[in-house]
Amino acid sequence: MQLMNYINGNFCPQASGKWITNLNPATGEEICKVPVSNSKDVKEAINSAKKAYPNWSKNTPHERAMWLDKIANKLEEMFEEIAQLESMDTGKPISLSRSVDANRSVANFRFFSEMIKGMEIEEFEMKDATNYVIQKPIGVGALITPWNLPLYLLSWKVAPAIGMGNTVVCKPSELTPMTADLLMRAVDEIGLPAGVINLVHGNGIETGSSLVEDSDIDFVSFTGGTVTGSKVASSAASSFKKLSLELGGKNSSIVFADCDFEKTIAGVVRSGFLNQGQICLCGSRIFIEEEIYEDFKNSLINAVEEMKIGDPLDEETDLGALISKEHLKKIEYYSNLAIEEGGVLLTGGVPCLPKDFENGNWIAPIIVEGLSYESRCSKEEIFGPMVTLHKFKEESELIKMVNNTRYGLAGSIWTKDIERGRRLSESIETGMIWINTWLHRDLRVPFGGVKDSGVGREGGRWSLGFFSEAMNVCVKQE
Repeated sequence: MQLMNYINGNFCPQASGKWITNLNPATGEEICKVPVSNSKDVKEAINSAKKAYPNWSKNTPHERAMWLDKIANKLEEMFEEIAQLESMDTGKPISLSRSVDANRSVANFRFFSEMIKGMEIEEFEMKDATNYVIQKPIGVGALITPWNLPLYLLSWKVAPAIGMGNTVVCKPSELTPMTADLLMRAVDEIGLPAGVINLVHGNGIETGSSLVEDSDIDFVSFTGGTVTGSKVASSAASSFKKLSLELGGKNSSIVFADCDFEKTIAGVVRSGFLNQGQICLCGSRIFIEEEIYEDFKNSLINAVEEMKIGDPLDEETDLGALISKEHLKKIEYYSNLAIEEGGVLLTGGVPCLPKDFENGNWIAPIIVEGLSYESRCSKEEIFGPMVTLHKFKEESELIKMVNNTRYGLAGSIWTKDIERGRRLSESIETGMIWINTWLHRDLRVPFGGVKDSGVGREGGRWSLGFFSEAMNVCVKQE
């Protein structure tokens, strides 16, 4: 199977004739060929979006919201195909692909449709004038998404972007292109006006850079690694493009002695290892109050070792494969580094799997203790199924340890003392904190981080604000 770009309402081949081979993470078998788009393809997609912008932006918010509903309905018809493709493309369990990826991809379009339908023009009265604040579209945008939650995150950007009247060029990860192709099939089937959504496949160097640097791109929304994000920011800065960056994380799970023990074990396991730990929000540093440290550690090990690793398409599977051979090598590197830094591996390694999966990217969840909170394994984003354990006694000591990282995206606190949880959360340098839960998402609230975890916020009115320009009209009264 050879994928194609989607430009001006048509599926079309790339100009370069170059391809990337997309492999199944679980088996190592080829899924499809992915086109490598060059600057010519990118320019064609941008011109298509630019041509479509005047008519699309003139539609009313309600008219655009109705298109979001049509996309949601079509994706709902394709729900099982989304789940199957995501599981095959990413290596994640099919149960997760259904409950998270397919579900949220539909929900994102419905959510932003309802928000846009409910928008009202703000008014500010003066003694002799009335101010009206209106939200105007920006223009043509570049939407660049990562491999861990492919359609989930693409829909999270596309829906508010076009809903606010912009037109877009999407660039998905070359490692997980299948559901981006599915979204283009969906918008094609419902008859979305040509050029409103365009898609170019390819890598970061030839495709992504050409897209971000183009002078006809008015805004860039990027989700991915911090190193790549810094390059995107540098490219966008010279032409003053509006920019949103959702980057990496090194998040803490904080466990107090008074926590609900069983619920906390389940929550910390989920936080550490959901999607094989390949979520920017995962809690990979676990801080445990000293008096329960040994009991919690032992229970955590038992819970992790009970997780089923195997065939992503098996309904009973808890953990699938890592995204690529390169990423597997990265996790193995940090596992070895943990030992070099003085840590002890409590569990983890190479799982025993059927012969069909011998060429996949497999590793069992890793738990490490004995590391300093200042060690590289404790401070650097690993983005895989590996967590480090740390003891604490005092809150002041805890805050120092938790904040000792260049990242500040998310975290969780587990305690029955809700007032303490709220007080402590305000001392942590991060964009989001959950108390006695993790990844419990209300789509209306701001999503994003501080420090090296990003610039700006997405979610609810923050997304609508980013994908538009606020304009004030002051009317002087007679």
